[in-house]
Amino acid sequence: MRPNVLLITLDQFRADCLSAAGHPVVSTPHLDALASTGVRFARHHSQAAPCGPGRASLYTGMYQMNHRVVGNGTPLDRRFDNIALAARRAGYAPALFGYTDQAIDPRDASGPADPRLSTYNGVLPGFDAVVHVPDDQGPWVDWLATLGYDTSPGPVRLLATEHERPEEHSVGAFVTDAATRWIAAQDEPWFAHVSYLRPHPPYSAPGRWATAYDPAEVGRPLPASDDPPSYHALVLGIPQAAAPSDPDQMAWMRAQYFGLVSHADHEVGRLCETLRQLDRWDDTVIIVASDHGEMLGDHGLKEKLGYWEQSYAVPCIVRDPRLVDGYGSVVHEFTENVDVMPTICEAIGAPVPAQCDGFPLTPFLQGVVPRRWRRSTHWEYDWRGVMIDTAPHEWPWDRTLERQHLAVHRTDDYAYVQFGSGDWLCFDLADDPTWRTTIVDPAIVMPLVQHMLTWRSQHADRTLADLVLERGGVGRWPDVPWSG
Repeated sequence: MRPNVLLITLDQFRADCLSAAGHPVVSTPHLDALASTGVRFARHHSQAAPCGPGRASLYTGMYQMNHRVVGNGTPLDRRFDNIALAARRAGYAPALFGYTDQAIDPRDASGPADPRLSTYNGVLPGFDAVVHVPDDQGPWVDWLATLGYDTSPGPVRLLATEHERPEEHSVGAFVTDAATRWIAAQDEPWFAHVSYLRPHPPYSAPGRWATAYDPAEVGRPLPASDDPPSYHALVLGIPQAAAPSDPDQMAWMRAQYFGLVSHADHEVGRLCETLRQLDRWDDTVIIVASDHGEMLGDHGLKEKLGYWEQSYAVPCIVRDPRLVDGYGSVVHEFTENVDVMPTICEAIGAPVPAQCDGFPLTPFLQGVVPRRWRRSTHWEYDWRGVMIDTAPHEWPWDRTLERQHLAVHRTDDYAYVQFGSGDWLCFDLADDPTWRTTIVDPAIVMPLVQHMLTWRSQHADRTLADLVLERGGVGRWPDVPWSG
């Protein structure tokens, strides 16, 4: 019998903010418990930021260089497959609770007046939006109004004042309530994507979580390095990326973020408890991930951007009740969000699409380290969005916007950053894991550069590239004799 599938995303969740990962302050008992009956991937990375690009990689299994969602609002090309479409082909009716932040391909619009053309808060093709909570937080705001709250300040202000309301009235609790009601009503194998906003800003934790962490005990962020310049010019067009300069404001921000993390953990715990109460714990595959991380004051920044690992290292926990040999294990090999779609496909018995750049995590769930696995990880960041209205008239011929891009190759010991402008940086992580010590030794740098080139060449789109039309039929290169 097909398993149920529960895909949970916790927006903007840093990988190190798990007590199971050794965080000295944050408490995440429910995620820790889930990891103890599943597999925790300790060196897991998102492939892009912000939300739209990161989720495009998560949902399609593709690197940004292939799916080309480079910013919030970039359309997701309709030709690409995704987890919802794969699940639908496998016999599921995938349900969404929350949001997917994927902009419609304009070629699929009903006309110039199609409202989907004016927002990136679209629903990923293949999902039935049972409760869609986009940026305007409409369903949650409407619910708050029925509880007697004044909702006239609007969604941003309502989120920024979550600390003034009980946790039961939070946007996270609202999504959990909707998802648990739906799960309880299902009598066939189901596929649900529960997409939580938190711990995404505003930095305002609801109810008891607003005071769960003492600002005096949340620690200090890593300071920005002056040698070399930290490429802050890269983010000059994003003023909200600057972290508070006042120490008290910084401590408050970190305390609220930790509270948001624990609140998200609590909501995951509620979902898991619902599965146990409904006797569906042992027939449900659970995947927990995030679309990207959070700088949280490190290097003088907040939010998610640039090349810094804090923006891309995210938690990943997978529990397949049919694969018990890996229970409780912690995987230290590099894994990526592009591995999520192939993993789900294998879990539901669906073919892994040729477009996928990732690999199924199934062997790790079986307690086995694959014979061949990646020895490094990659991510990308594109900031053309801050320049797209001022690009020269001769675009695209001079490739100005394509220069507003970087790609990172991160190994155990080094991180190589290639900028679209031709500039580059290389960090010594073995001696200084804070990304503050650079290397220029060609003997070290050149192999990293070569790997970056081969990584891109080996992951160019292959959807049709391994087919050949010859002798009246379609075949794959290994199966059809070459007669050229």
